[in-house]
Amino acid sequence: MATSQSATAKTDGKGKPMPKKQLQHFEKRLLEERKRVLKELGHYDEAFGATSQESDGDLSSYSFHMADQGTDAMEREKAFLFASSEGRLLMEIDEALRKVYAGEYGNCEVCEKPISRARLEAMPYVRLCLSCKEREEREGRAGGGPGTPVTP
Repeated sequence: MATSQSATAKTDGKGKPMPKKQLQHFEKRLLEERKRVLKELGHYDEAFGATSQESDGDLSSYSFHMADQGTDAMEREKAFLFASSEGRLLMEIDEALRKVYAGEYGNCEVCEKPISRARLEAMPYVRLCLSCKEREEREGRAGGGPGTPVTP
């Protein structure tokens, strides 16, 4: 945990520093979420490591039906997409933990105002307050279209 000086002193005047007790609460929440995500990534790693025959329990050397091969390919693709999503979430959690330890946690990256406690309780790794997030999504739909990165 960060020292009490860094945990409560860093602010630029727009957002109040979060009290040390709240920082400790969110540090615990983030560490629990990080543990859960790492566990999920471990399951995906097991799915990628298994061959199609091993995953079905069929260790014979006979070929699969084309439909079975297609289903297996789709399942591997789905596992990859979930794993990449969990990987991005892990990066967000790590960044939030860095902010906790630096005493910068809880303020919006855009307007620098405090993020509501309810929003942080729901998703402790968020980077933007609700109004800035809504603005980002509106601008993303207007100009970015599909594939535009979206931050939590």
